Amino acid sequence: MITRARAASAVAAGALALAGLGLALGAAGCSKFDAALSQQWATVTFKPDTTVATMLKVRTACSHVPNVRAEALPRQQNAATMAGGVTYRTDHATDANLAQLQQCLQRYPSVAGIDFEDSGDAGG
Repeated sequence: MITRARAASAVAAGALALAGLGLALGAAGCSKFDAALSQQWATVTFKPDTTVATMLKVRTACSHVPNVRAEALPRQQNAATMAGGVTYRTDHATDANLAQLQQCLQRYPSVAGIDFEDSGDAGG
């Protein structure tokens, strides 16, 4: 026979288990959300007359910076597909890494600018 105390105890244990499951699922959702918010990148723009070959040379030359990774290139590299410039992922880059990237890019007269952004900037 189940007493009222045992029934109440079982209900309380079930409620705690559900609350724990809810917290675990919420934490998993938060970590995915935090991961999305921690995305950072640097977009390099070039002067209008810059050739694709020069853009690729700059991309390769500055890809050695630690914690900075050049994004994949479009299948066809031409003036239209490369018009947006070159992008580096900087999710794990330190301020020193970003400074090193900036110093490398500034050595090339064809570079018009560098825009450091994160996913918090993307909302408008």
